[in-house]
Amino acid sequence: MTRYHRPTAFPRALAAAIAAALIGAALPSLAGATPAADKAAEKAAAAKPPKLVVVMVIDGLPFEQVQRYRDQFGQGGLRRLLEQGASFTNAHQAHGVTVTAVGHSAVLSGAYPYRHGIIGNNWMDAKGNSVYCTEDTRYQYIGEETGAHDGTSPANLRVDTLGDQLRYATGNRSKVITVSGKDRGAILLAGKTGTAYMYMDKTGDFASSTYYMQQHPAWVQRFDAAKPQDRYYAKSWKALLPENAYADDAPFPAASEKNPNRFPFTFYSESGRPDADYYARLKTSPAVDELTLDFAEAAVENEALGSNPSGAPDLLGVSLSGHDYVNHAYGPESRMSHDHLQQIDRRIAQFFAFLDKRVGMDNVLVVLTADHGFANSAEFSQSRHIDAQRIDPKPLLAKLDDALGRRFRVAHLVKPSMPPEVYLDHEAIEHDKLARAEVENYAADWLMQQAGIADVFTRSQLEQGLGGATRLRTLVQRAWNRDLSGDLFVVPKAYSSFGSGSSGATHGTPYDYDTQVPLLIMGRRWIRSGEAAQYAEVVDIAPTLADILHVRRPAGAEGRVLTEALR
Repeated sequence: MTRYHRPTAFPRALAAAIAAALIGAALPSLAGATPAADKAAEKAAAAKPPKLVVVMVIDGLPFEQVQRYRDQFGQGGLRRLLEQGASFTNAHQAHGVTVTAVGHSAVLSGAYPYRHGIIGNNWMDAKGNSVYCTEDTRYQYIGEETGAHDGTSPANLRVDTLGDQLRYATGNRSKVITVSGKDRGAILLAGKTGTAYMYMDKTGDFASSTYYMQQHPAWVQRFDAAKPQDRYYAKSWKALLPENAYADDAPFPAASEKNPNRFPFTFYSESGRPDADYYARLKTSPAVDELTLDFAEAAVENEALGSNPSGAPDLLGVSLSGHDYVNHAYGPESRMSHDHLQQIDRRIAQFFAFLDKRVGMDNVLVVLTADHGFANSAEFSQSRHIDAQRIDPKPLLAKLDDALGRRFRVAHLVKPSMPPEVYLDHEAIEHDKLARAEVENYAADWLMQQAGIADVFTRSQLEQGLGGATRLRTLVQRAWNRDLSGDLFVVPKAYSSFGSGSSGATHGTPYDYDTQVPLLIMGRRWIRSGEAAQYAEVVDIAPTLADILHVRRPAGAEGRVLTEALR
């Protein structure tokens, strides 16, 4: 059980010396014998940082899908990354709550939740109120309706990011721009000093917030005014590949009005014209990712990313949200998920071709990863004789509260909670002179007897630190924040999950299907091509990019430099 232990981060010079001695035997796929003159030229090229770093996150993409469907990819997208870049085949989002906000926070901070403070998409505050990861009521979306829990700033992110360090190192001359179909996908990549743009559900436009600026640049206004999102109206998402290409996918479930699960999917609204209902429908399709990459290309062109007059490197963050929505709706085993990945692969190829023409890929370093993987839908797992359950948290917490009330004769010791975090009423515990650890332990024991629950960790345990005795304990400890997290951390059994309903799939656990994600890095001048089987984590991205860019690592970063992939 040692494969997940973090290696010591060697200084670059020492790591390079070790790599030079060992790389030929240990990593033949990444090594390549070249004449001394060529090596000197490569070293000189690698010493000069890229003009543009592109960090791409495909929301909800398990690594197993990359492996399973790789032979069907086109030539210029994911296949190009796999063949021309370094591919880490054992890379993980190594924390216990594998959801969008937590995963995006890890990418460019290099930090775990216990440090960066984003413990979920949502959590509860001390008063029992729900907190959204990027909400900040001091700011509003520019030109758009803004709800109380909409994502408008990175205030809840407690650490800085690679983009912040890049801006610091260049006296703010470097540009850091991010775009996503989700507010949290853009904001948590942008860090404190970058600029985030996000897809607006009700209008289909891309907007920023007043945290970043008071008014959109002219090019953003032109992009939104052109209404590219309306081009899909009354058109259909049709399967890209021949019928036999999908033969190994899960069979279609019985169709219903709410869950038709059939190609083609037509984009429409009841009003007969593009409206909020239509724009929301675009998210569960390739359309939202195509639009996100359209906006990314507009940003490169209009902000001159990669052509910075000062010569400073620029950073573009692109988070593609559609795959997560599709997997939630239909499951990663579905034909819809399979086809969706093929569709965005082709659009990524077009994006790389654009960068080739606009910046030149010899000047660009690309990183592609995911914020989390995905479990198969419970019904699919059950069909394969796997004990998978949907655990409805509402009745579970109500029964726990009742059990605690009977045992300690105090009503409502369980506060409003969002599993895996469960919050207890500390004031009531103190008022009735109860021992907090005793209440925690009784609650943990009770939960462990319930269907679908694998393990429960208490605040008292986590405050003391559990160390690395098992991988599960390590991931839970990293996910738990002393100030923000609950008094109980509840882990469901493998392939089980918290949630109600009877269709679709989800994620969020510490199991490999949720933690293992692609980690692909491409940049001929800086990166060796080939597969690397060493254990790696998403938190390694920020230190590695900091090394290549010759800037300081983010303050909370705990990852290592992926020296085995560097030239």
